[in-house]
Amino acid sequence: MSESKANFKIPTAWRINRYYLFIFITAFLLVLPWIKINESYFFLLSFDNLKLHLFFIPFDMQELYLLPFLLMILFLGIFGMTVVGGRVFCGWICPQTIFRVIYRDLIETKMLGLRKRIKNKQQEPDMTLAKNKIKKVVAVLIWTFLSLLASADLIWFFVPPEDFFRYLMNPMEHIILFGTLLSSAIFLIYDIVYLKEDYCIYVCPYSRIQSVLYDESTVMALYNTNRGGHIYDEEKVKQFTKQKDLQVNEPHAECTACESCVTVCPTHIDIRKGLQLECINCLECVDACTVVMGKLGKPSLVTWSSEYEIIEKKGKTQYFRPKVVAYIVLLIGLMVGMGLMGSKKEHMLLNINKENRLYSVEKMGDGRVKVENAYEFLLQNTQNEKMNFYFEVIAPKDLKDKIEIAKPSESFSVIPDIKKKKIVVLRTFDALVKDARHDTIIPITIRAYAVGHEDKIVVFRESTFTYPRDDVIKNAQ
Repeated sequence: MSESKANFKIPTAWRINRYYLFIFITAFLLVLPWIKINESYFFLLSFDNLKLHLFFIPFDMQELYLLPFLLMILFLGIFGMTVVGGRVFCGWICPQTIFRVIYRDLIETKMLGLRKRIKNKQQEPDMTLAKNKIKKVVAVLIWTFLSLLASADLIWFFVPPEDFFRYLMNPMEHIILFGTLLSSAIFLIYDIVYLKEDYCIYVCPYSRIQSVLYDESTVMALYNTNRGGHIYDEEKVKQFTKQKDLQVNEPHAECTACESCVTVCPTHIDIRKGLQLECINCLECVDACTVVMGKLGKPSLVTWSSEYEIIEKKGKTQYFRPKVVAYIVLLIGLMVGMGLMGSKKEHMLLNINKENRLYSVEKMGDGRVKVENAYEFLLQNTQNEKMNFYFEVIAPKDLKDKIEIAKPSESFSVIPDIKKKKIVVLRTFDALVKDARHDTIIPITIRAYAVGHEDKIVVFRESTFTYPRDDVIKNAQ
């Protein structure tokens, strides 16, 4: 064996690193819905309780302005990831890819031996054999159970697990939940067992978007034509199937034409053809070529790099180019914006509406005139315990303490997550203004708070107090 072959060390397969990541993602998503801190979840969009739980903080539906931030961060994050690393999301994070690896590589290949080798994804099992038919049925049954589990896990981000299992005890009373579980599982069975990677090629819109996002510094699985030789011509027509034929035209060409990079590809493409929409950057072709060329003491002809570095040889890949920096700035801006909006979360919800009647006027026995304004307060306790609430009126400085609360006279209790309607009456015995022609609208601020938690659980609402014109005051009965 030559010295170069002996000293060359084949690196750890990307496939093994992907498996570790898949295990982590799967375990994380299965466990996450069960984790609660102070009765709050990391993420839960509950339509039952009209609440959004985000980072273990509950938000009411009126505070769903945070959801667009999450969606924008998600999409911009995926697009930015594509600009930097191609379809790395598809090959390393996408549930479709993870599910296919579980079904094809774990169940069909490792557990049941229906497929001979993980490295050959082009050769389908011979289904004319009776034993293979039985194995196929077993594989589908195993995947059916896992599909139900995956569907349930998705639902747990909308219905808490404890409620989910309670609802399943009465499926006829929760048809939408039960139907969603079954339809999601059926789709996963069809998708993973029958549609396979055709979903990535023909159904998923992301493959069409990616080509717009790529540039010469985008990192992807690339075949080095400078070393390996040109297997395909400029029209993407295959020219050579054997190494000796290739080396007649290009004597320096190192490609052995073993096609290991082709047989291992889950989307059935030949990476040597160049950039293709079907490539999901799983790097299986990189692993295959690394093993073959490693035995010859040479580095892989298929690498995870950019055209800028490998094909055009302009230098090292430019990771922090203007386009990438723009995505980073946008993502940081969105995160900061979401953090600022989330920090303004109100620990109680309060809507104030004035009644149709502007005011009531009554002359008291001591000669004073009482003016009252009535309001409807709609309050919701967003805490996890029953609390007492009350409020105070903040009038303009020149009218300080001249508008008081007539009703209710004391604090009132509100149980969590229940909207409580309260009729509130404000009054004054003082001549607030003198206007002979018009009623006067006086701006006021309502400071509502939880008794005993005045510093933390408090909200301010702007409203008005209507004071009648002079002739109404003089004619009061």
